[in-house]
Amino acid sequence: MGQFRFFSAGESHGPGLTAHVEGLPAGLEISEKTVRKDLARRQKGYGRGKRQQIETDYAKITSGVRHGISMGGPISMFIENRDFSTGKGPDGVLWTDEMSIEPTDVEFERITNLRPGHADTPGIVKYQQDDARNILERSSARESAARVAAGSLARLFIGSFGIQVHSHVTRIGKAISSVDHNDIDWDKLEESSLRCADPEIDLEMIKQIDLARESGDSLGGVFEIVAYGVPIGLGSHTQWDKKLSSKLAAAIMSINAVKGVEFGAGFEQASMRGSEVHDVIKPISEWETNTDGSWVKPWPRKTNNSGGLEGGMSTGEPLVVRAMVKPIATIMNALETVDLETGEKVPKAHYERSDITFVSTCAVIGESMLNMVIADAILEKFGGDHIKETKANMDNYLSHAGPRDS
Repeated sequence: MGQFRFFSAGESHGPGLTAHVEGLPAGLEISEKTVRKDLARRQKGYGRGKRQQIETDYAKITSGVRHGISMGGPISMFIENRDFSTGKGPDGVLWTDEMSIEPTDVEFERITNLRPGHADTPGIVKYQQDDARNILERSSARESAARVAAGSLARLFIGSFGIQVHSHVTRIGKAISSVDHNDIDWDKLEESSLRCADPEIDLEMIKQIDLARESGDSLGGVFEIVAYGVPIGLGSHTQWDKKLSSKLAAAIMSINAVKGVEFGAGFEQASMRGSEVHDVIKPISEWETNTDGSWVKPWPRKTNNSGGLEGGMSTGEPLVVRAMVKPIATIMNALETVDLETGEKVPKAHYERSDITFVSTCAVIGESMLNMVIADAILEKFGGDHIKETKANMDNYLSHAGPRDS
């Protein structure tokens, strides 16, 4: 990212996670309680593991905010891993010893039974390690807590421009929901155990998860993220790495276990004709207006098969992004594998406490990634060292976004 930048640090069973955010302008109201709400949403979901019963994630802001208002400088947050101070690893060794920063005399078991589907094998080769824990601790989905904390700040920023980002789960295993995002009560959706907007399919998803748990297996699925109120013209067609679609795809693909991303009608467009796919622009006589006579949005479309993106830029229609999450690689009925030291076959890969599925969690993480990409695109387009300046720049731009003779 360019204007809005996010970095994370920390390991799954280390002392905690650090989230570092740069680029937010001064003048933005920020509260730890608001960030906590998104962190709590990340921890929900039927099929999650016991780790969620241990942790109560809370991001402590350590810089960049004074009296509840951003000052324009970097914002840092720390999320404690409670498991570090109280828990033990699968070998019975305290995490404080297992993950000690300083050298330790405590004996612990190295992880050499490589896990198919994880970062273990390529990571061990790349970083020349003799213990898979040196890879799995950082590649763990626990890192996503830092993303959600950073994404919560981005949500506050883009929310000040009337942009809202939501997510729902459309598939887990063989259970599929066909509810259209335009028909979803987003407040009510938060009550769902799996972020599924169809109550009957929600129950079917739970059954699928229970069956997978009984057989010591895991499940994947699909989630959809929708951003309403995104102005036309974010991103650029001029270079491949300036396209909003490229940035969105990269951000969502960076989430653990995501193996596919599509926009709008997605891959279904491959079986459609161009006359069916492309989103026709409404004439000005059909544009919606606000009470002051201004347009709700310029150049509205009759459909949104493009998912709010054309030529790498936002069209002003809702951004619709869908992602496929593969089944979690850590499964109770572990797969056969090979030993790191000998290369010989071993009957079971290493197993650590894990979820059965975390598609609903990925949806919340996806919201955070989308929040940050949109925040970056707004700052790239409109700039501003104070949020009032950013708003003024956007208002001026939108006032000239209609027909040239208007």
